[in-house]
Amino acid sequence: MSEPNMDADVGPFHFFTRLNLRELTGLKAKNVRELLELIRTVPGSVIYHHTHHYLQRHQLLSPEPPNDFAFWVTEILQEQKLGEKLVSVNTSDFKSIRDLREKIIATIEQHLKESKEELRTAHKGEEFHFIKSISFIFPTGYVAHDLSEFSAILKKITVYSLYFHMFEAKLRLEKGSNDFSLWMEKSLGEKELAQRIVRLDPYTYTMEALRQKIIQLVEIRLAKTAEVRRINASA
Repeated sequence: MSEPNMDADVGPFHFFTRLNLRELTGLKAKNVRELLELIRTVPGSVIYHHTHHYLQRHQLLSPEPPNDFAFWVTEILQEQKLGEKLVSVNTSDFKSIRDLREKIIATIEQHLKESKEELRTAHKGEEFHFIKSISFIFPTGYVAHDLSEFSAILKKITVYSLYFHMFEAKLRLEKGSNDFSLWMEKSLGEKELAQRIVRLDPYTYTMEALRQKIIQLVEIRLAKTAEVRRINASA
């Protein structure tokens, strides 16, 4: 990923957006063991693609797909037990692609260790093809200095900008949290609001629903602040 020179959690918040390109790696697996060995060695951008591209395809629908590994194992190889285990890997639990990769590896290794069934092989043309995700990050020109400006801008930005700050910043840039929460806590001192956004599971929302939920949380906070000021002014 082309990483911008920015520090979203200090000073005003600069909104960025992203352009994503997919690239075939030429690597493919025809059974679970080959899948495992390639998962060990492919670049992190490949792991990211196969665990996140559904979010970009289903921006207006409720995201419900498993990662690509789980889908292929279940639908093509008919390995139902392993498929269920891979579906249960909760992507939101991880703060880096490296940790996510290790969990997927451990899940497949454990299955191979416990399974006594012969490895199933995909038919020709149904192999798992590894694809790499390449992101290019650009500034949008939008800058927020406070929560009021932040809320107004959040209503305007594209889902690609929202996706970058909520997903890629945490996992691919390994910030440990989303950009919005980091900025709110460090620049505005809004620790409680920041934690409310952290506690959201963005993988269970559509992009538009996620946008509206964050706006709702921010506007509730703005309303409370306005009420406190009103009470203090009339005291």
